[in-house]
Amino acid sequence: MSDTYNLVVIGAGSGGLISSLIGAAVKAKVALIEKNKMGGDCLNYGCVPSKAIIKSARFVQEIKRHKDYGIKEASFELDFSEVMERVQDKIKRIEPHDSVERYTSLGVECFQGEAEIIDAHTVKVGDKVLKTKNIVLAMGASPFVPPIKNIDSVEYLTSENLWDIRELPKRLVILGGGPIGCEMAQAFNRLGSEVTQVEMADRILPREDDDIAKFVIDRMREEGVQILHKTAAKEVTQENGENLLLCDAPGGQKKIPFDKILIAVGRKANTQGVDWQRLGIDLNPNGTIKVDEYLRSTKKNIYACGDIAGPYQFTHVASHQAWYCSVNALFSPFKKFKVDYRVISWVTFTDPEIAQVGMNEKAAKEAGVPYEVYTYDMTELDRAITESEDYGMIKVLTKPGTDKIIGATIVSHLAGELIGEFVTAMKYNIGLNKILGTIHAYPTFIEANKGVAGVWKRATAPQWALSILEKFHKMRR
Repeated sequence: MSDTYNLVVIGAGSGGLISSLIGAAVKAKVALIEKNKMGGDCLNYGCVPSKAIIKSARFVQEIKRHKDYGIKEASFELDFSEVMERVQDKIKRIEPHDSVERYTSLGVECFQGEAEIIDAHTVKVGDKVLKTKNIVLAMGASPFVPPIKNIDSVEYLTSENLWDIRELPKRLVILGGGPIGCEMAQAFNRLGSEVTQVEMADRILPREDDDIAKFVIDRMREEGVQILHKTAAKEVTQENGENLLLCDAPGGQKKIPFDKILIAVGRKANTQGVDWQRLGIDLNPNGTIKVDEYLRSTKKNIYACGDIAGPYQFTHVASHQAWYCSVNALFSPFKKFKVDYRVISWVTFTDPEIAQVGMNEKAAKEAGVPYEVYTYDMTELDRAITESEDYGMIKVLTKPGTDKIIGATIVSHLAGELIGEFVTAMKYNIGLNKILGTIHAYPTFIEANKGVAGVWKRATAPQWALSILEKFHKMRR
């Protein structure tokens, strides 16, 4: 049985890399199979390249805001091909972290090729047949392309091929008003494209509370992004040599001319092309692998993590799930761990950023969870004022009558960095009172977290006690 692996991991994205790393770290025999690029979507098509182009776009915007910083004149010359080469350079800088060489050195046997699951204990890759005690499915997800008539008549863009272009689109249509669509709409607009964003829902960023989303929507429109709500893309056509997107809009049919179209309406799990029924593995209605609280599929020695399992499509959640997959697969005869989703945070990297952990008001209302809400305006923060970034707010939901945090949302500059304090607080049951009592360096953005804790304190101070104190001090005068 020496040729049998303890764990075969299929997919070398965030979930697969962490699963294999944990297995090797505890001296299990682990195989990792990847048919495309090591690092998966996050490194090659998602988090890394998108944040690189967002940084370039933000720098352009800072130059445009030169008068805010006391600079009378400022100009720049944009070379879009160099911007995209910079994106590739950042990918290459990070590639060694996820490379075959690194994982081989850590004790993982890496195989390049497409995995074929023969049965619950056998996986074939190329001409090699791997026997295994357990399997982790971590094949990720791919961009979903909606059924738009004649969409194949143009070379449409997705998050996978966007990074191949070297010429800035003059007119860019973006389908989708979620995080990816909004991030790219703002970034390409700042770089010089005429951007039209098309969203079927009542507004972009539909998961966010109205007051939170408004900060981003107003900023994007102020910068020149044309945002179309309640608008559904129906057909691509050509007139007089020009590409047109035909949409159903509130005022009737709308024709939108474009040079490039970016589809960012969601992602679908990479579960196509496998006879899951033969393997005894059930899928959810949305195509993800059906897993239990231990991340086991309906075939109990086959686990799944990341986008292929859901319910969240975040790199950090895939990594979180990966730990449970590996540990449960390797040690389940003795100990099993239920996956913990109680404190999940995420960030939309627009400007301003939106960061959230736990529930927002919309989610709390839908779930029927009672709450109290406290807000802090970033216009009150000294550091934000000095940086000319005094735009946004912090909103914290608490359990009624207590300082227990059930959710926090931040829309501001550096929101993704600021949310970490609330993540830790929720994880370890730290309330607003202790955040208020913690010394935060001055002047910093993270002081805003203490600021919202102060709002809670003032709002909940018992009036009877304050009345007694007022009389006490009056007697001592």
